[in-house]
Amino acid sequence: MIEINAADPNLRVIGRDPVPPSLRRFIWDIQSMVELAESEREILLIGRDLMARLFTTDDWLPTVFAVPNPAGGQQFQIYRDGLDRFSVVSTILSGGACVTISQPSVWEIAGVLRGAINRQQLDAPTNSAQAGASRLLQASAVEAARSSASGEAVELRNALDDQTSIIIHVYGGDIGRISRRSGASGGSGDAPPLGYANSDNDPPYDIFSIQNEIRD
Repeated sequence: MIEINAADPNLRVIGRDPVPPSLRRFIWDIQSMVELAESEREILLIGRDLMARLFTTDDWLPTVFAVPNPAGGQQFQIYRDGLDRFSVVSTILSGGACVTISQPSVWEIAGVLRGAINRQQLDAPTNSAQAGASRLLQASAVEAARSSASGEAVELRNALDDQTSIIIHVYGGDIGRISRRSGASGGSGDAPPLGYANSDNDPPYDIFSIQNEIRD
């Protein structure tokens, strides 16, 4: 539930559990990095280290952002920066499910929180698999995956048939407007568009969710 703060009508108050401390620290550090980094390369290097530190445990992801869809994959927006400088997203893949994500012109850092993911680069014009461009990523694997100039699409497929896998992304912008599809392999036009699965009661966190509890 979202309420309005009587003292400041512009301040949204999310009536739910506080942001988990590890996630709160990670978001705060990413924001600081984006503000202070002098290059995209620096963002990718530092961001990878920040995500690796976050992944030393896997109990920080709120359950509402980790719900699998038995029919395939789905994504939740965990955090959206008010200035659209970055966003944090979870991709939840039920057993054997896949999603195809067109590469927006933003950087991305990605890591597997739970399970295992086959990550396949696709040729942008045809969405066909690039030879030799498939990687199997196990739990806790983190990669500074793509720069803003890469331009390709990517297919994420759960490498496990009997359990859910979760991948966490940090994008250099709000990818909610980007074409993303779920279900069919190779980005088939028959696959349904993939929107965020957040419910009205579980919107993404924002700066007001974390700023009162981080001081340094």
